[in-house]
Amino acid sequence: MNAAPKPAVAAAANVTDSALHSAGLYRLSAGSLIALILLCIAWEWFLAPLRPGGSWLILKFLPLLLPLRGVLTRNRYTMQWSSMLILLFFTEGIVRATSDRPPSSTLAWVEVALTLLFFFGTILYLRPYKRRAKALQPAKAKPGK
Repeated sequence: MNAAPKPAVAAAANVTDSALHSAGLYRLSAGSLIALILLCIAWEWFLAPLRPGGSWLILKFLPLLLPLRGVLTRNRYTMQWSSMLILLFFTEGIVRATSDRPPSSTLAWVEVALTLLFFFGTILYLRPYKRRAKALQPAKAKPGK
């Protein structure tokens, strides 16, 4: 026997992606990712490289290029895993902020700030989509019944 759908499920099914899209949070996520890429390049190229003239550490921005296209096209799956990838850059920023000397330590704090902006902007952007997906899942039967 089919039960009538719950009102919350019916309402969630009628919500479109455009209604869930938050332009401000999307811009925050995409903008902070692009800014972090530019910071990584500038930092190791000419702002405060480990060695004068630059070093191979400039290549640390390459992992950030992997999610760039997906973030720019608002691919939710890419945004989910990139919010975990960004934590590697957060860790590097904390380590270098507390161990390097200025100006490198200052740039590391900027890196930390950009990673936090991306992480929280992305998580908050994805929240309504996650809620809708959870509401659309069929109610699971309780064990033993």
